[in-house]
Amino acid sequence: MNKLVLATRNAGKIVELRRILAETGVPVELVGLDAFPHIGDVAETGLTFAENALLKAHAVASESGLPAIADDSGLCVDALNGMPGIFSARWSGAHGDDKANLDLLLAQVSDVPEGRRQAHFACTAALALPSGEEHIVEGAMHGFLIREARGTNGFGYDPIFVPDGESRTTAEMPAAEKDAISHRGRAFRALAPVIAQVLA
Repeated sequence: MNKLVLATRNAGKIVELRRILAETGVPVELVGLDAFPHIGDVAETGLTFAENALLKAHAVASESGLPAIADDSGLCVDALNGMPGIFSARWSGAHGDDKANLDLLLAQVSDVPEGRRQAHFACTAALALPSGEEHIVEGAMHGFLIREARGTNGFGYDPIFVPDGESRTTAEMPAAEKDAISHRGRAFRALAPVIAQVLA
């Protein structure tokens, strides 16, 4: 069976992609970066989701000698000209401080009226081979921002994001429901046939 590396140490992402690949019948053994302790974190110096995803995928493919997948994602708010975008995880300055990031964003859009609070989560997933071959796909989930956090199932900006057609935030939805419509789920599902073709 072909082995594939997902460029993350996030167990949740690995489980999600394994489930999607199994659903689409792609016979592949997926491992995360924990299987390669010598591979360090790759600096996300790109100016777009695609650039960052490709940076990580190529670095891991080169270091591991195996095909590698990486993704980059974030929240893009219409009233903030698409920001925080690639800076979503470090919007407040400290990387990964979900509460500080969320509080800052809520403050920045506090004067934005109802009906003008549209936003979308964007994800670009990249597949890179040790040969240098690359493939990218994108996924998005559109919705709007509410004024106070609701729900505990999600992370990041999930507690203030309501997808189109929903009344719940993504933090109020069960994981399987969120996976079915999420930006990352859509990107990974779009990548599955590419993986099947490349590894055939």
